[in-house]
Amino acid sequence: MEAQAYRGYCLESVAAHYDVALISGAEPTWESGFLVDFEVADPTDQAALSAAGRALAERHQLAGVMTWTEWYLVPVARLARQLGLPTTAPEALQGCRNKHTSRTLFARHGVPSAASVSVRTEHEARDAAQRIGFPVVLKPAAHAASMGVIRVDAADQLPSAYAFAAQTAGCGVESTQVLVEEYLDGPEVSVECVTHQGQTTVVAVTRKTVGMPPFFEELAHLVDANDPLRSTVAPAAAAALDALGVTDGVSHVEMRLVDGRPRLVEVNARIAGDMIGHLVRLATGIDLARAAADTACGQAPDLTPTRSQAAAIRLIYPAYSGTLTARRIDADFAAGADWLERVRFQRQAGDQLVLPPEGDMFSARVGFLITTGPTAAVAQARAQEAYRNLDVQVAPVPQEAAGTGRTT
Repeated sequence: MEAQAYRGYCLESVAAHYDVALISGAEPTWESGFLVDFEVADPTDQAALSAAGRALAERHQLAGVMTWTEWYLVPVARLARQLGLPTTAPEALQGCRNKHTSRTLFARHGVPSAASVSVRTEHEARDAAQRIGFPVVLKPAAHAASMGVIRVDAADQLPSAYAFAAQTAGCGVESTQVLVEEYLDGPEVSVECVTHQGQTTVVAVTRKTVGMPPFFEELAHLVDANDPLRSTVAPAAAAALDALGVTDGVSHVEMRLVDGRPRLVEVNARIAGDMIGHLVRLATGIDLARAAADTACGQAPDLTPTRSQAAAIRLIYPAYSGTLTARRIDADFAAGADWLERVRFQRQAGDQLVLPPEGDMFSARVGFLITTGPTAAVAQARAQEAYRNLDVQVAPVPQEAAGTGRTT
């Protein structure tokens, strides 16, 4: 039910304004109440996706096609083009998906980014790291969710780091290469944008908390309707989307502030994950899921703010890998905290939790909680207070079993 926990709000919002026909890899379950029709097909299989789209087009007058899943961006754009529906060009979305292409286009168009070298071997990675200078970041050229991304501080860490990044990179569709990049030392933010017919509007800024070094797991996000950073980061976000050729849709543009100036990390040409779109709506009233559907149908989205507050999400991780034995929030506390918007647990007692490097966000995260407040400081403080009222217990993997891959 992970998709429901993190993307249910998107489907609910779109279905409130449009009739929705879904293409998914399995028959709908929780989605059924929001649908008028569906087809079962693997969205990563272009031929199967196209056949499913044509079948729906025979039964309905389709107005647009959209996805909020990173791995489906290019196939869905191709489907939209085949059906004669509005879309950012598939070639542009391939550029978003392939971070090496993105860096090349950023450099060509003068968008501040990071030094980056695409490599295929550990030897090439070592040479690139020496040219760029430590610390560096190794990452798959085409993946998502910080999977396979690792910081390397010295040459002796590079062999294991390259193996870690290359293992994930090997699963990439747009590229199987590894990038060696300059480490951007500064706070990380994302810029939530809506582009319609080539014109980009910056809707919100998300302040991000990243941890678990040398990895880059996202631990918390904060959206403030009145964030003063917006004027600083908006021009760089819009320039990045222009450089990549993004013409329509919602985008999640990640960057770091180095000496107070924005440097691009990557462009995700879809609604942000981790409930960030929901935070934006809580903070500003702007509905990014509705905006994504509107632009997919060639309609100008309504981006008028109707709220002015802040919202925060705290993602729940264990302190160490092991077996989840309990997870709850104090019931009395939750009942008295009307600013605690929701708490969701996506793991059950008995589930195995595996942190990086053996695992990732999909294998380690227990759930999340969301809080609101009149200001960013209040929303964040409330998130910390709610986190302190969680009871999450994990039985660690015994050391003798950890060494053999067995659990007891």
